[in-house]
Amino acid sequence: MLEHLLCDVNGTLALDGILLEGVVKELSELRKKISVHLITADTHGQQNIISQQLNLPAERIIPGRESHQKAEFTRKLGAEHVVAIGQGANDAEMLKTAALGICILSKEGCAATALLNSDIIAPDIFTALDLLNHPLRIVATLRK
Repeated sequence: MLEHLLCDVNGTLALDGILLEGVVKELSELRKKISVHLITADTHGQQNIISQQLNLPAERIIPGRESHQKAEFTRKLGAEHVVAIGQGANDAEMLKTAALGICILSKEGCAATALLNSDIIAPDIFTALDLLNHPLRIVATLRK
């Protein structure tokens, strides 16, 4: 059972350090169902503002071995209970480690390593979050 949602911030929930319109509402609804966590390298230095807007603290990673740090945090949460969402190269290991890795295609692009280490590819963050509200869509997508 998925208990934790782990989201990369920049490129996933925010663009150029600015939270995407509608993300606050979507995550507020999801927080009723699943524990939401943020993880970021804070590329644009805006994480304090984003954390205030979402009313969520963020796990900050430090430069160097960023992908590894994100995967370690996933394991700390209990990887078998984590759905992770991201799109950058430093998200690849997190997406692979999580029970469910969702890679989104964003205006920032999508790293090939993130794409290849994901279970599902979504066209944007809103579609990815909506999958969690409609879990049978996940079942249908992953059915073999």
